Amino acid sequence: MKQLTKAEEEVMQILWDLNKANVAAVIEQLPEPKPAYNTVSTIIRILENKGFVDHIQKGKGYIYFPIVNKSEYSNQSLNKILHGYFQGSFKSMVSFFVKKNDISLNEMEAILNELEQQEDENSQVLP
Repeated sequence: MKQLTKAEEEVMQILWDLNKANVAAVIEQLPEPKPAYNTVSTIIRILENKGFVDHIQKGKGYIYFPIVNKSEYSNQSLNKILHGYFQGSFKSMVSFFVKKNDISLNEMEAILNELEQQEDENSQVLP
């Protein structure tokens, strides 16, 4: 899967939130100052070429929708960070984020509980 630029990611976040949108709807969701219509249209066409977005024609315009889901892209991006900066060590990555983000003991405990719950759900055998 290809990496996205910051501008492409910003547009994808909007498409993931909206599920389907025309260029004007995407622009409406962007912060001020709003980019030009042609700029956003070009970014969406690049996203199509990269295989992240597709479209259907509606009247004279197009409705765009994501064909790569957010969790799939997030997982790929996280793995790139994990292997590129932490030599594949999840422990090193978590330790880095704990130190840099001043995570409290309660927050860490909540994260551990969530992980344990996920592990329990994954280990349950269906009849």
